[in-house]
Amino acid sequence: MEKAPNAEAFIDQQKNAIASNPDCGTSHYNLGVALLGQGKVEEAEKSFFTAIECSPGLAEAYVQIGGICLKRGDTDGCLDWNQRAVKAKPGFSEGWGNIGFVLLQRGDVDGAIKALEKATVFNFRFIQAFATLANAYLMKGRVKDSIAANLKALKLSPDFAIAHNNLAIAYLEDGQTDLALVHADKARQLGYDVAPQIMNELEPFRS
Repeated sequence: MEKAPNAEAFIDQQKNAIASNPDCGTSHYNLGVALLGQGKVEEAEKSFFTAIECSPGLAEAYVQIGGICLKRGDTDGCLDWNQRAVKAKPGFSEGWGNIGFVLLQRGDVDGAIKALEKATVFNFRFIQAFATLANAYLMKGRVKDSIAANLKALKLSPDFAIAHNNLAIAYLEDGQTDLALVHADKARQLGYDVAPQIMNELEPFRS
């Protein structure tokens, strides 16, 4: 129950900051994030647009608008706004990660790999980007690269179930069934629903 008053107080604080300095893009952006947290999507979106008008280089605002587009099912909009984000700030890993995610959903695996590789170079702790990149590598048949990307994700978060599941698939493709079993079992222990066909393929190798 404490969060609402704190959120309201934060919103009031940002509105006061905007009243005294209407051209501060950061205040408009902060207000947008707070409004988004309250589920006021359209109000938040307006704040992000204003933030960009005040501060065209505020890449975070572009990414937030891209996220709103994605929730609406508008992948074109999501891609466009994230591309604007990395144009405003070329080393913005979150923008590259989102571009990679959308391109992979669209079947542009090569484009996704390029974007996701940039995301992980600019932020070597971007765990979700490593996991998505691992999937993209697997789709291209780059099994060793997929294994390496998943292992980097697990180094950041040893209990990241998706990476354990992905490793089970990659190690199975690579003929390393012992390791595939280890990671499939670990993914299940962590509550991940490993595909039945993967478990069926691995069962004969269980000692």
